[in-house]
Amino acid sequence: MRMGKLNQRLVPALLVKDMTETLAFYGKLGFELTERHPDHTRPTWAEVRRDAVVLQFHTEPPCGTPPEPVCSGTFYFYPEDVGALAAEFRGKVAFAWGPEVMEYGMREFGVQDPNGYYLAFIEPA
Repeated sequence: MRMGKLNQRLVPALLVKDMTETLAFYGKLGFELTERHPDHTRPTWAEVRRDAVVLQFHTEPPCGTPPEPVCSGTFYFYPEDVGALAAEFRGKVAFAWGPEVMEYGMREFGVQDPNGYYLAFIEPA
């Protein structure tokens, strides 16, 4: 079976410990809450967006997935200007590393969300 062209869109659906805390954190990063379910006061699922980036969060693990938030990697985002984005985030969230030029030639910085997920913002140095 051949898979056709992908739509160039990936939307991570991430398990979170506390929806309110998670949405507040991503709000500090400039993400806008676009959807939530089943209600507005205590959603168990929510979607946020900033520019072309969309993330979904849920409080109940889907069938067959771990019962706690886990990720063995880092989510990489490619903004137009890493320095400007770092300046926007400074004082709002703690940086896990950077901004710095990494040994592999990329300028980046990272943050860790309340669930332990690492987000890296990266551009060529």
